[in-house]
Amino acid sequence: MTADPSHRVGGPETARRALLAVSVALLLLVGLSRPNAAQPDLLPRGWAPGPLLPVSLDPAAVTAVLWGAYGLGAVAVWLGLRGAVPALRSRLVPLGVGAAALLTAPFGSADHVSYVAYGRILVTGGNPWVESPVEWGGGADPVTSRVEAPWTEEPSVYGPFATLLHGLSAWAGGDSLRQEVWAWQVLVVLAWVGTRAALRLALPVEQHGRVDVAWTLNPLVVGVGVLGAHVDVVAVGLVVAAVALGVRLAGPQGAAAAGAALGLAASTKATYSIGLLAFAAAAWLVRGDGARAARDALTRIALLVVGFVVVAGALQLWAGAHVYDQLARSRQAVSLATPWRPLLEALRPELGDADARTVVSVAAAALALVFAVVLLRATRAVGSGSGRPAGWAATALWVLAGLQLAYVLAAPYSLPWYDALVWAALPAVVPGRVDLLALARLTVAAVAYVPGRVLGMTPGVEALTLGFRREVAPWLVLALWLALVSVVGARRASRTVPAPPRGRPRRSPTR
Repeated sequence: MTADPSHRVGGPETARRALLAVSVALLLLVGLSRPNAAQPDLLPRGWAPGPLLPVSLDPAAVTAVLWGAYGLGAVAVWLGLRGAVPALRSRLVPLGVGAAALLTAPFGSADHVSYVAYGRILVTGGNPWVESPVEWGGGADPVTSRVEAPWTEEPSVYGPFATLLHGLSAWAGGDSLRQEVWAWQVLVVLAWVGTRAALRLALPVEQHGRVDVAWTLNPLVVGVGVLGAHVDVVAVGLVVAAVALGVRLAGPQGAAAAGAALGLAASTKATYSIGLLAFAAAAWLVRGDGARAARDALTRIALLVVGFVVVAGALQLWAGAHVYDQLARSRQAVSLATPWRPLLEALRPELGDADARTVVSVAAAALALVFAVVLLRATRAVGSGSGRPAGWAATALWVLAGLQLAYVLAAPYSLPWYDALVWAALPAVVPGRVDLLALARLTVAAVAYVPGRVLGMTPGVEALTLGFRREVAPWLVLALWLALVSVVGARRASRTVPAPPRGRPRRSPTR
């Protein structure tokens, strides 16, 4: 495949690379500096890396740096999505970014402190799905006592496989919060690098440049996901590993192995069970013609389900009956940066809080279903319909991209790191306007959740950032809902081709 001349070195490609370098440098500045409004205090550092830059960013500075990093990064990704960017020629760039990430302290939220706290409870004999961090060890545990609001009194919402990984991190880090978090960062970076490798295995070489634009060199994904050390990066890695297994292992073994990997992903975070639906749909869509092809597709789907149930079921039995208690309690949460929040506030006086949340949840589920249908009708998979394993992989990722983008757009509770699965799957989608829709959604969400913590802000910065989150972001997301409708309208218009004139057909122009 010949690269688009506009993306050769010089011009837009030079600008893209410069923007990427500045964006990543700004992100690393936040992670390498001393604790700030975006970065919880993990000190003392023990044997893990500590702040390597003698820089203290005040709340206004860290907000400006992160907004600048995400803004420049969004422009760089937009330039990359416009045409055919060549794939990276070596592993040095992703390995270098991953190594740099391991020198930083995670920022953008304090979720990583909660992760290792739940792991700490597990390895010290407790049940993280029942015990709250603030109560563990009488409130004096060196790790669990440092969980930040609003999660101090909340048991784990994560699945048993995630909690096993959290427990591994807690065990490796000993009694030091910084060491435990660093061990967790290693797992996140490995998942991020592994996702790239799995995508390159599953997709044809022509798509590898798009993999690097959407995933490897996407500052928004790197910033909110990898440098934020979010569990979603691990879950995404397992989903994409399932795609690669389904392609690389022939016959029943591949389907069963893919289902098992999906079971691990769903047991990391329950929402990633969406992978099973996408994989089953892909198996049916590329089945070919005839009764035998239909039977083969159904067999593949059955093996996917068996692999999934065996792994997820075994982990569920190990974890016990309370694994999803907290998930059930939080299912009607509504975040500030979605259009559902203003609606919730408007309905509360009339319906009461509980009924208003029920209305919002039902409406959001219906809208997500509509968006999924719309997105899948407006897009198509690269090389789909071939019936070959590569066609199945691209189709599975295409369905995943549509379902997950519909979810993050319509969900009442939606945070920027939820978009990681969209960007891992996007290389399998034929480039189009939906790329820009996904980019706009992630940019708005990333900017809305800067600096990302509820602590450490000055009143002025809190008014600015929460003001954007409450008063601006919901309407920007609403505009994206309208833009999605326009994408479909444009798609349908492009399919309306005038009937050819009668008489002799005109000769095609010479290229």
